[in-house]
Amino acid sequence: MRINCPYCGSRDLREFTFLGEACEAGDPFEAVYLRDNPMGRSRGWWFHDHGCRSWLLIERDNRTHEIFSVSLAREEAGR
Repeated sequence: MRINCPYCGSRDLREFTFLGEACEAGDPFEAVYLRDNPMGRSRGWWFHDHGCRSWLLIERDNRTHEIFSVSLAREEAGR
């Protein structure tokens, strides 16, 4: 799988670390222990630890690994 980093361009998955599902704010216990694990399209936090060290929000299909969008986390926070 390749991820198109906004700063570094197309990079191999091995340069990134998946840090969890991007979910709506709510009860922290539920977010960690009682979360859904649906198949299909999902959003998750990724860190480009072997590159520009940016936090990314990636929307992808967790069955096919097709990536629909990649954005910088700080851009999403400002919305």
